[in-house]
Amino acid sequence: MRHTIFYTLVGMAVFTASCKKEGCMDETASNYNHDAEKDNGSCEFNAPSTYLFTDANGNSTVSYSGQTDRLNQLEEMAAYAKGANSMNVSATVLNDMFANTGDNGGGNFTFSSSKNLKSKCFVLDTNMLMSFFDSIEVASNDYTMTAANGQAGTLTSGTSTYLFSANGIEYAQLIEKGVMGAVFYYQMNSVYLGDDKMNVDNSVAVDAAGGKYYTVMEHHFDEAFGYFGVETNFPTNTTDIRFWGKYCNSRNADLGSNATLMNAFLEGRYAITQNDYTTRDAQRIIIQENMEKLTAAQAVNYLDQGVSYFGTDQAKFLHVVSEAWAFINAIKYSPVATRKMNTTEVDALLAQFGTNFWNLSTTDLNTIKATLVSTYNL
Repeated sequence: MRHTIFYTLVGMAVFTASCKKEGCMDETASNYNHDAEKDNGSCEFNAPSTYLFTDANGNSTVSYSGQTDRLNQLEEMAAYAKGANSMNVSATVLNDMFANTGDNGGGNFTFSSSKNLKSKCFVLDTNMLMSFFDSIEVASNDYTMTAANGQAGTLTSGTSTYLFSANGIEYAQLIEKGVMGAVFYYQMNSVYLGDDKMNVDNSVAVDAAGGKYYTVMEHHFDEAFGYFGVETNFPTNTTDIRFWGKYCNSRNADLGSNATLMNAFLEGRYAITQNDYTTRDAQRIIIQENMEKLTAAQAVNYLDQGVSYFGTDQAKFLHVVSEAWAFINAIKYSPVATRKMNTTEVDALLAQFGTNFWNLSTTDLNTIKATLVSTYNL
């Protein structure tokens, strides 16, 4: 009798153990089941809502300080160029800032860094940017003059004063947006999110002993994000966004670009931590395609502004047309595999601006706009 009771109890224990409710028992998982008593390996994890990633020991694996330095360099370089509306500017100074001579821009930066903009520039357009430095120096010699067709000088609209060359180009805008395109946009989309930078090691930290807890692949993806110019909790936080981040936010109402791009960065980076390269590749394509569309949309916005200012505010007209030219030029830095306009097509569109912006008409601007709207379904 006692044996019967013993075996009955054992059987009940086995039955009870085998009937434990299974499910995900990891509280950090998206499908965590607080009623589960046995983990069945079904846990699913979502990408974080902010660009913060750590290793198993809680060490941050995110690093893009070099990109932050370059954004800071362009910020100070652009401020110097825009000062041409009230002073002579020097091409030598701009070249020193571009190359970061002496690690402090030839003494023109307010901080020191070993990074520079020039070495990261799309090599075929380095000379183009440097020619803009020469052009703004020449135009700034006439900053006391009133700009007119054939005469460099300044024009004022409200509280804003702009320096234009004799042919109506605001070179301060071509310099700032030129670096945004030939360095930031190019490096983000065609270099760091390109195959060469993605098909690298993702198994070990670069130098954990030296505080570099990220893998090579993680670091490359972070560097692409660094050129975006947003905070880690964007778009919840739109404070201190810069360059591409600022324009992403500007076009968000039209494109939904804030969530689209930030989510792709988060999902892509998280996929790398999970060795999920299919998802990583899908997300980098989303970034590349939507950055190109954002660039075209911003150009369209400036063209629309140009039409509205035509004949009523020449200062604003030439200002926004210069910006539109620079944004269209940036499209050519898009990855070959995903771009909707190739270099020849971009150059043909730029040629429609002519060499003298004073001579542009609303018909010219609307014709350029029509190509962008049709190509990008804007």
